[in-house]
Amino acid sequence: MFNIGDNIVYPMHGAGTISSIEEKEVLGEKQQYYIIKMPGEVMVMVPTAKAEAMGVRNVIDEKSANSVLQVLEKDETEMSNNWNKRYRENLDKMKTGDIYEVADVVRNLSFKQKEKGTLSTGEKKMLLNAKQILVSELVLAEHSSKEEIEKLIDNKIDMSYKEYRVPTEAKIDLQQNAVNKFIPFNGAANA
Repeated sequence: MFNIGDNIVYPMHGAGTISSIEEKEVLGEKQQYYIIKMPGEVMVMVPTAKAEAMGVRNVIDEKSANSVLQVLEKDETEMSNNWNKRYRENLDKMKTGDIYEVADVVRNLSFKQKEKGTLSTGEKKMLLNAKQILVSELVLAEHSSKEEIEKLIDNKIDMSYKEYRVPTEAKIDLQQNAVNKFIPFNGAANA
């Protein structure tokens, strides 16, 4: 059971605060609902009796927030090259409501976007949604502003991308330049 004022996470929507608990009649059935204030002045109603089954949970603490940020510092996890399969796998991760899985999706899709320069429309929307979910929970866990958390996430991803991807790309560029500058000896220089 959650209480008014609790910071909670509603999977696929992000973190919010329970502003009230009200009895409502929906489809002819009266029941208690958590009224959750989400980022952007959005209000969500969740039946109190089904909240835990729907994946509603408390926001992580500061120690866990640091562990989540460490996920962003790692190399991407293996993903399918088939965008449709990759999309379904990432969607399944997000549906778990596990913030570590959401952070994994944010990092992986951010890496993919940096490598390809763009993402499919579906993956672009998923990245924006996953990032919003991640930001909303970290704002409450870290007692910080949305802007500070967004900047922190972007910096972590940029640093890990440079650590795990840029050196490899730089080596390939060096190898390609070396091959392009190689002039085979054909004996003409000695003539």
